[in-house]
Amino acid sequence: MRILFLCTGNSCRSILAEATFNHLAPEGVVAMSAGSHPTGEVHPRSIALLRAKGIRTEGYFSKSWDNLPTTPDIVITVCANAAGEACPAYLGNVIRAHWGVEDPAKVTGSEEEINEGFENAYLILRRRIEEFLSLDIKTFENPQALTIQLNRIGQL
Repeated sequence: MRILFLCTGNSCRSILAEATFNHLAPEGVVAMSAGSHPTGEVHPRSIALLRAKGIRTEGYFSKSWDNLPTTPDIVITVCANAAGEACPAYLGNVIRAHWGVEDPAKVTGSEEEINEGFENAYLILRRRIEEFLSLDIKTFENPQALTIQLNRIGQL
């Protein structure tokens, strides 16, 4: 099973989700990430946070959804629609869900406040990923049931 975490810039949230998912997932379940308008670099605070959590960071880079190595089975958008951010729509015959998270790269304030923005995004994504990975295997056999569960997880 291949999961695509998709956002606009592919520098923070989708990279955090991809790396965290791959850190926690069993063999044979793989995440990738991409952006509709990638920034071309992973935000340094994303890398620092992942390393602090003991998650490997090698091989992660900002990339376009036009350059995916394989077609995903599931696409999860992680941009925050409530903040007026346009979320890209992946075209393809895949299961889709939305797990909106505020963009930590847009947090302003002190170093502590900015770091807290990245930590909050990470914690939200990690909780959702853990919930995803705890789903009953039978859920994955029914696309409608899986879509319902993925959307439920996006509300956590």
